[in-house]
Amino acid sequence: MWRRLKSLGAIYLQNSAAALPASTAAERALRRLRSEILDMAGSATLLSCEVLAGEQEIKAAFQAARDDEYEEIVDKCDDFQAQLRKEYVANHFTYAELEENEVDLVKLRNWFAKVADRDTFGAAGRESAEQALAGCERALEEYAARVYAEEAESR
Repeated sequence: MWRRLKSLGAIYLQNSAAALPASTAAERALRRLRSEILDMAGSATLLSCEVLAGEQEIKAAFQAARDDEYEEIVDKCDDFQAQLRKEYVANHFTYAELEENEVDLVKLRNWFAKVADRDTFGAAGRESAEQALAGCERALEEYAARVYAEEAESR
């Protein structure tokens, strides 16, 4: 269940005590999760609270969690670009390779969208992730142009 909480963007304050910024979507997801836990004979309590002290620390923790995710996206974008470079070195300019890389880019875009959606407090790492993703998109466009050129040449 902790993975599900993390996928919602939760941070852990203590063992078994997680926090999420208030939203209707977060509340629905938490209520569903609580119901599943209770169905498994577990226990779960949902609280709505106001931060009396330490609000900046909580926001910083949320930003750090999103920055970690954005950093992972940048790393995967680097891997994506490296994979495209391998295609050039191996002289693989086929529609099948292009399709594989397009699928990988869609996964990166979707992952970024999920992280950005739960980035309630505007983590600084978003900009570098956006730039890395834009670099992947440009690189794939260049690769696609090469695939189309190679295909036209072989006809």
